[in-house]
Amino acid sequence: MNAVGIDVSKDKSMITVIQPLGVVVAEPYEVRHTESELRELAGFLKSLSGETKVIMEYTGHYYEPIARYLHDAGLFVSVVNAILIHDYNENTKVRKGKTDEKDAVKNASWGLSHWLDLPKYTPEDTVRQELKINNRQYIQYSKIKTMMKNNLISLLDQTFPGVNTLFSSPARKEDGHEKWVDFALYFWHRECVSGISENAFKKKYEAWCHKHGYQYREAKASEIHAKARASVSDLP
Repeated sequence: MNAVGIDVSKDKSMITVIQPLGVVVAEPYEVRHTESELRELAGFLKSLSGETKVIMEYTGHYYEPIARYLHDAGLFVSVVNAILIHDYNENTKVRKGKTDEKDAVKNASWGLSHWLDLPKYTPEDTVRQELKINNRQYIQYSKIKTMMKNNLISLLDQTFPGVNTLFSSPARKEDGHEKWVDFALYFWHRECVSGISENAFKKKYEAWCHKHGYQYREAKASEIHAKARASVSDLP
């Protein structure tokens, strides 16, 4: 039984190989995620006599290159949730005290203790992998968009309070623009509206609507002007 413990980092991994009763086949050493070093690692592991299993933790997407490479080389690979290994107290120790070396040993020791129950890693197909990446990017984009919108509203509350509530129309399908955002870009302070007469603002607002492709309504212009004159800003 050869338990290969791998502690994965961004572009390199710490490798160790142990057997039952604390027999150390390979002291912890570093392998970079390059074609030549991964090929050398796979060759070494396949040359070991007996049954060999590779154990590593989920580490974002960093584990994928080495896990996929060793799997494609014909080795048994198990990728385990880090929570399962975190509190495991292994008996095998390493002479050096580096965390990555200890983690590699801990992964191998945990693998020996759960030898028969180790889940086998199977690489995801390309389509599923791309969909997951796209989904993560979309979620991240949505979070950033919400954060930026809330930040904009917070700033506008100091110059033109409530400007974000003036329009209820949804974002345009053609370009995603929201009317209140485009409006606030031009009429960014209440005085941009209240500082001129209602008739002057109506002409200015009508010209703005035509320029940006929005429907003009005179009643809406009067409502905006009244809102601007009634609001109080914190910043000049």
